[in-house]
Amino acid sequence: MSGMSRINTSQAARWWRSIDRVTLICVGILIGFGYILMLAASPAVAVRIGASRDMFIFKQVCFLILAALIVIATSLLSLRGVRLVGWIGFVLALGATFLTLVHGIEIKGARRWIALPMMSVQPSEFLKPCFAVVTAWLLTRRRGRKYFPGLLVAFGLFGLVLLLLKSQPDIGMLSVITTVFLTQLFIDGLSLFLVGAGAASMVAAFIGAYMVFPHVRSRVERFLHPAVGDHYQIDTALRAFGNGGLLGRGPGEGRVKDLLPDAHADFVFAVAGEEFGMLVCLFIIGVFATMVIRTLLKLLHENDPFIAVATAGLMTGFGLQAFVNMGSTLHLIPTKGMTLPFISYGGSSAMSVALTIGMVLALTRNRLGEGRFGSFGTPPSPTRKASL
Repeated sequence: MSGMSRINTSQAARWWRSIDRVTLICVGILIGFGYILMLAASPAVAVRIGASRDMFIFKQVCFLILAALIVIATSLLSLRGVRLVGWIGFVLALGATFLTLVHGIEIKGARRWIALPMMSVQPSEFLKPCFAVVTAWLLTRRRGRKYFPGLLVAFGLFGLVLLLLKSQPDIGMLSVITTVFLTQLFIDGLSLFLVGAGAASMVAAFIGAYMVFPHVRSRVERFLHPAVGDHYQIDTALRAFGNGGLLGRGPGEGRVKDLLPDAHADFVFAVAGEEFGMLVCLFIIGVFATMVIRTLLKLLHENDPFIAVATAGLMTGFGLQAFVNMGSTLHLIPTKGMTLPFISYGGSSAMSVALTIGMVLALTRNRLGEGRFGSFGTPPSPTRKASL
């Protein structure tokens, strides 16, 4: 590790000293679990659909490698670079999400994907991190600027996103983005009354979704009334946790992957529970909790409002996505098809989550000694901080 010593002024060394290494290590752990669980879960799913046993493994390895590169590359960005990537990504993702309504692939009654030669892309996945950065800039930019309509524009973009997601429909993604936006409004200092009014509107929207969308009503009723409807998937997942016990049945010895069609994606946590046991599942939960809690605690000492609001939004979306996946699998909340970050199969999810964590690492990086644009081209200085 001599190359990473304090006297080494190379770009890589200074990046390594400035980055939140604990969060970076947690990302590496999750990517490792993603590879291991894909080896365990995906061959049975591939054979069931008549594909090569290694098809999902090969694709996910490519996705995970690309995700790791995205995390590192994005973590090198300056604050201005994060804002620029956020705006460009938001505009592109918004346009592509609109395109899904016209040329998207319809799966289970929803149009959320665009077909590409080697894979299908879910553009709304990229709306989550980019929307958090854009709204953070709009909300904090209006400070000290009397006529800057940041709050109004933020609400306008939020309404546009909700309209597109409702049209697909994708109630799960809509819920996550709504929670992210309400969190950012609260962190930015909006009155608790108005945030409460927004939360009440969110509850009213859920009631409306329950009344309007049959699949939402079905999932809620199956959760509230276990004797109603088909519970095959959740019952099978819960049995998998019971079969795994404390230490698991062993790698490759589980049965749930042979029974559930989405064992490699939405129910990958059940595969972990059956084959590796409760202790490994608790360790995975601990890794996610460490990333979220550690980052949010760091914000208590953050003086830059943009960094605080953007990072809080990004980590809220990240943590909520992990909770929804694991909570659905454990029947703590109604089932919702949402991936487990870095672990479930999926290219759009892996790259979107990588962009999220890369932005968080860039925002929370120690910028002592950076130049105006946040580059590493200036030697560290004990007296100068980066300007925004």
